[in-house]
Amino acid sequence: MISEKQFNKEIHITIANAIREDIGDGDHSSLACIPEDAQGKAKLLVKDDGIIAGVEFAKQVFDYVDPGLKIEVKIEDGTPVKYGDIAFYVEGNSQSILKAERLVLNAMQRMSAIATKTNAYVKLLEGTKTKILDTRKTTPGIRALEKWAVKIGGGENHRFALYDMVMLKDNHIDFCGGITKAIETTVKYLDDKHLDLKIIVEARNLEEIKEILSVKGVYRILIDNFNYEDTRKAVALIGNQCLTESSGGITLETARHYAECGVDFISSGALTHSVYNMDLSLKAV
Repeated sequence: MISEKQFNKEIHITIANAIREDIGDGDHSSLACIPEDAQGKAKLLVKDDGIIAGVEFAKQVFDYVDPGLKIEVKIEDGTPVKYGDIAFYVEGNSQSILKAERLVLNAMQRMSAIATKTNAYVKLLEGTKTKILDTRKTTPGIRALEKWAVKIGGGENHRFALYDMVMLKDNHIDFCGGITKAIETTVKYLDDKHLDLKIIVEARNLEEIKEILSVKGVYRILIDNFNYEDTRKAVALIGNQCLTESSGGITLETARHYAECGVDFISSGALTHSVYNMDLSLKAV
């Protein structure tokens, strides 16, 4: 995974780009009718049930827009919320509050939806050893926010991007000329480049799992689109030789069944690509 320093850099880039996109040469709606020195106060009103996420991000946005803004947090990230709750108050220059409003809401609504969905998977898997992972199936430009939200919801992050872990999937294997060749050339490449990256290899059937196990250097096997019976067989076959991960259209209805097959991880793109935003509003008080 990427370092905390790299992650914080991604968050800063996200904020800077979002403000550039939204403000341009000025918030003319506010500039036109609100005095430059006007002071105001607003509250973040929750209008839905779920897990709140993005409070810490909102603090960074307000600070980026105007370090003079003061935030009073009432509900921390990761807390269950209900309709009518107030997550925080923000006070200071009225124009600054309005400049930050849309980015704060857009981010928190989506982050809260992701955290809420992730938390549902986490609760579903309680009592098993299986952890829920996100994927790279994220919204371009805000991956850091979405993966942050997964962590807030109690899930785990998969690789952040193409550069922090190697995942040899079906196309890599087919283009390279087979599983053994793909793994061996990858191990050599990492050694030649002095890169300390973990290798995950996708298996499409039990025979491919056997071949993967015959080659050294694999950290985790991706048991992709297996049914329950074959997943149990795969887990038994792999044993303690490496970690296991189930993937491929796994839903809330099927996740527990895959966990009970004994896999270490379940990855689900649905955590980030199939959510409905939590209803939140920033209201003047």
